[in-house]
Order: sequence, then structure tokens, then C-alpha cells
Amino acid sequence: MAGGESGGDAPLVLLANLGTPTEPTPEAVATFLREFLSDPWVVDWPRWLWKPVLEGLVLRRRPPRVAALYRELWTDEGSPLLAGTQRLARALERRLERRATVRAVLRYGPENIEQQVRRHMAESSSPCVVLPLFAQRTGSTTGTIAGAAEAGASAAPGRLCLARLAADDPDYVAALAATFEQAVAEKVAPPRHLLVSFHGVPVSHERRDGGIYARECRATFQALLERLAWPAERATLCFQSRFGPGKWLTPATEPQLVDLARRGVTRVALIAPGFLTEGLETLEELDLRAATAFRRAGGEDFLRVPALEDHPRLVAGLETAVCRTLERAPSPAEGRHG
Repeated sequence: MAGGESGGDAPLVLLANLGTPTEPTPEAVATFLREFLSDPWVVDWPRWLWKPVLEGLVLRRRPPRVAALYRELWTDEGSPLLAGTQRLARALERRLERRATVRAVLRYGPENIEQQVRRHMAESSSPCVVLPLFAQRTGSTTGTIAGAAEAGASAAPGRLCLARLAADDPDYVAALAATFEQAVAEKVAPPRHLLVSFHGVPVSHERRDGGIYARECRATFQALLERLAWPAERATLCFQSRFGPGKWLTPATEPQLVDLARRGVTRVALIAPGFLTEGLETLEELDLRAATAFRRAGGEDFLRVPALEDHPRLVAGLETAVCRTLERAPSPAEGRHG
């Protein structure tokens, strides 16, 4: 799960994504879902209530269905999410030009972020930079990644540096705009409406986190519209990937698509800025389910803008975030005492 190797005792940069099954099998999916859905940052129900639901219902019903979806999407490189994260890590390491070693790492699964940080702290005196691949912060993504990294760095907390990609980072927004414009240029007719879809979170999580996620989703949304000079009345910010009961952030992506089609808006583009790499939420939920719902409601042309992955402008934004963080990091000599 690594990029190339840099010489000497170079700083380590971990590009952190959430996770994916190791194989497209029910057993591997069940293993991943058990760890993921047992994280209180993800599901904050009381443990005595959630554990019987998870073990007795979710892990019995979902793994075979989810594994079948993954089998349709699996590539020669493995999981699309992991392959995309690894490509991004390699691109960032090339751009850093031996100033750091860059690795793709996952929050959940074997060789996860806690283990990688702990190993680095034991074997090196250099800083470890953890950069979550989420520009919009919330406890179930950036929060749980930070918590796992801090647990791994317990022996040398002073050498752990948490970096971030801002929701309105100019390079990130430029990459989104360029990818959108390239996708639209390949169409015969331009879209009439733009949906900007982010991963949903429960309202209870948004309250717990002080409302930062919705604010940062809107910051990305507004920065993208400004960069594209796209009229606000022909754009909608929405949320996808709801799981379980309770109130979630709205409006929901698929119902918005259906509503647009029924109102005669038959050409729609959708971009998902919160997903920097392709995965189940883009390749299956958007490309298949959402697109099908749109067409069944009368829509004609559905354009889903690809994930950024190793787009040069995104890589530039990540380089800036890493370099700024390393400027504040302790030197190896200081780290030996930290």
C-alpha cells in the first residue's frame, strides 16, 4: 500500500482514505463492515442497542448483496477506491521530489492507519504527516482518521502532524472545475442543471460536530459555482449514501434527480466533490442507481463527472498542504526527544 521509496530518514506522508473490502466476497465485505460500522464515530448509537442490530441484521443481509456489487466494479488493480488512492499517492510523491515518502493508507482493514503510524514512530525519527482525503470535515471521516492516527502516535505524539485540504482550496476547486469542463466538452449539448453531491451524514452527527460539515460542503459548492461562472439558480447542493434510520442532511441526491426530470430538466450533470477517488458510492450508487432513476422519471442525458484522483491540480493542492505542515513539524533531532 505504498508509493515509491525516498532515501534517508524522510518524513512519511500518509494519504488516508476510509476503507474497502480486501476482496469482493461476502466474507471480506462482512469483515470490513463489522470494523467500519463498529466505529462510534460512524454509528453513535449506544453499543448495547447497536451491536445486536449490526450482528443480527446488517451483517447477515448486506455482505452478499454488497459483494455482488463489488464484483461488478473490481479491477485488475483490486478495489477502485484503493487503486485510486494509490495512484494519487504515487503522483504526490513524484511531485514532492524525494522530500517525503508518500503512502496510501486506509482507516479500516489490515495495515491500517493506526498500525502504519505506530510502525513509523518505532522505526524512524522523522515526522509523520497524515492527510485525510476529505476536504469537508466531519467526525465519521476526518475525525475518525485523526483519532486512529493519534492512537498510533501515542509513543511520540510530537512527531504526528495532521494536514488538511481546505474545502475551498484553490487548486482543489480548479481541479473540480477543469474536470467538469472537460466532461461537458465531450457532450453534444450542455447540461441544464448541475447537482453537486456530497456524502450524507446524520443530523445528529452534524450537531455533534458543530455544523462544520454542511458549512464546508457549501463552501466547496459556492467556490465551484464561482470558478465555473455557473448560475446558482441552475445548481443544487445535495447529499447521498444514506444508511439506516434517523434524519440525515437533505436534500437527497436521487430524489432531486427524479424531481428535475419530472419538471422537464432532461439534461443534468452531477459532480461529487467529496469523493476524491472512485468507489461504490460513485460507480454504483451514482452511475447506475441514480442515473437509472433519472432516466425512468423522464431524464435523457445524465453526466456524472469523474472523480479527481491524480488530477495535477489536486496533487498540487495536496503538495501545498503537506509542505505547509512540514514547515511546522519538528526536526528529526527534536523528534528523538518528542
